[in-house]
Amino acid sequence: MEQNDIFRALADPARRQVLALLREGEKNAGDLSAHFNLGKPAMSYHFSVLKGSGLILSHRDGAEIWYCLNREVLLDIRSWVVDLVRNSK
Repeated sequence: MEQNDIFRALADPARRQVLALLREGEKNAGDLSAHFNLGKPAMSYHFSVLKGSGLILSHRDGAEIWYCLNREVLLDIRSWVVDLVRNSK
């Protein structure tokens, strides 16, 4: 995971909305997709970018793919921002 990948993932409003939906807990791809007016290929792309950045984790249960926030990466980002603010003049 690189910071550039994280910031690229966060740059898209749809991906930020996916993250916001996952704050409530683990959701499957269908549940998440129901909140968007996007086709399956577009949603798959967004999930792929979020997974590639490390912001979300996934696991398969039969035919369903379930997603959850990767809290470790989110805590790292928060620490980086806090350090940046603390050390700014």
